[in-house]
Amino acid sequence: MRIQNFQVQAVSVPLAQPHRTASGVVAACPLVLLTVNTDAGIAGHSMVFTYTPAALGPVAQLIRNLQPLVVGQALAPVAVSDDLSARFRLLGTQGLVGMALAGIDMALWDALARAHQLPLQALLGGAPKALKPYGAVGYDGELGSAAVAEQWAQQGFRGVKAKIGYPTLAEDLAVVRAIRSAIGSEVALMVDYNQSLNPTEAHSRLQALDGEGLTWIEEPVLAHQFAAFAQLAAETHTPLQAGENWWGPLDFEQAWGAGPLELVMPDVMKCGGVTGWQRIAARAQVLGTPLSNHLWPELSAQLLCATPTAHWLEYADWWNPILKNPLRIEQGLADVTGVLGSGVEFDPSAVQRYLI
Repeated sequence: MRIQNFQVQAVSVPLAQPHRTASGVVAACPLVLLTVNTDAGIAGHSMVFTYTPAALGPVAQLIRNLQPLVVGQALAPVAVSDDLSARFRLLGTQGLVGMALAGIDMALWDALARAHQLPLQALLGGAPKALKPYGAVGYDGELGSAAVAEQWAQQGFRGVKAKIGYPTLAEDLAVVRAIRSAIGSEVALMVDYNQSLNPTEAHSRLQALDGEGLTWIEEPVLAHQFAAFAQLAAETHTPLQAGENWWGPLDFEQAWGAGPLELVMPDVMKCGGVTGWQRIAARAQVLGTPLSNHLWPELSAQLLCATPTAHWLEYADWWNPILKNPLRIEQGLADVTGVLGSGVEFDPSAVQRYLI
């Protein structure tokens, strides 16, 4: 089976409610949709989230420009991924290039699983797991954050993650305590600083949060301040979480080299697609590091089922409007039964509504 052509579309999917963080507001999702067709009539699908509309057109065009490099090649995702990475060794495989390469990799794995009539986790040697999803709480202040967290808990979610990084530590603590009061002691509570602190600020705030019973504190400092992150982890009793902004296995290896990592959470688009995820998951297994995901709930649920140290599933319904079959949550757990391929397939009529 060989790769025949690409179909690339750009859409902007508005969020029902804007998602606020300490670093900015997400009001709509600019997405590049990729379908890779094969000469056997099998197609694979993937999405790339460009965060900003300014990058939407360039990433879509970049994926189109990469098409001639893979057309005619066998449907062998690892071989194609390694070949493309080698071609971009001088330019680098981060940023927009990394997004485009990961989009192709994800679509190829989806096509390969569909060719075998399997869910991706089965193709990778995994089996369905009872994955615990957590719901997202935005940078919505004390009352707003507590209300959203309570809604997730009432839906049966076992955990919630709140954006913090308010102007003062007192505000961070007030939000955390309001959420805890709303969800009770049985629901896990994580917090995310979205890289908004410098190392000195992070030290004082993390010390104060140590007594709040948090499951983790995420990205207190800039993602690539590896040494500062390692120092904070050594000084803090609450586990620190990071990884969504690390590009590929090399960034993860540099982070592990700076000091032990208690938790990691790769983003399948930024970490090199399914191929990059597998390499990171293998390293996490060797080191015994619990691994969660960032976004991409449909695909990430499949990958976590094939990840030995699978931890939490970050759930978001942002892209549901354009999907034929969004990930199901049943009784507080992700349900991956009956899924074919990666679980990503587009609703053509919905895509037309949001097309750019």
